[in-house]
Amino acid sequence: MASGIEIRAAHFPGRPPIDAYGNGGFRFADMSHRGSILCLPSGVHEWDVTEGTPFPVELFQRVLAEAKDIEFLLVGTGASIRPLPADLKAALKASNISSDPMSTGAAVRTYNVMLSESRAVAAALIAVEG
Repeated sequence: MASGIEIRAAHFPGRPPIDAYGNGGFRFADMSHRGSILCLPSGVHEWDVTEGTPFPVELFQRVLAEAKDIEFLLVGTGASIRPLPADLKAALKASNISSDPMSTGAAVRTYNVMLSESRAVAAALIAVEG
């Protein structure tokens, strides 16, 4: 039986600060990732979201699965701020997670500060160009 290459979702099993963002991706832990990311207690995961993608609760299932280790979720919504839908805010609140949407740049900076303070923070970051 021939075995093929197994393609797995990108995952970095640590909690590094974000060193840079832009050009459609992020730099962290001496690596770069093209596309959006989730920064969670379990590590950094690829997140298949782009600017303008709606925010159904299903997109945040990985966040909700790790809710016991998250107090704050920063949502970097791209180049500009957009509100989170009421059902998503309610699902996060029901899991004792405070959420705050902001531009991706502001979310990266806030995430790094909160991470350095050993806060129970997570971030959902939409990649931006430029």
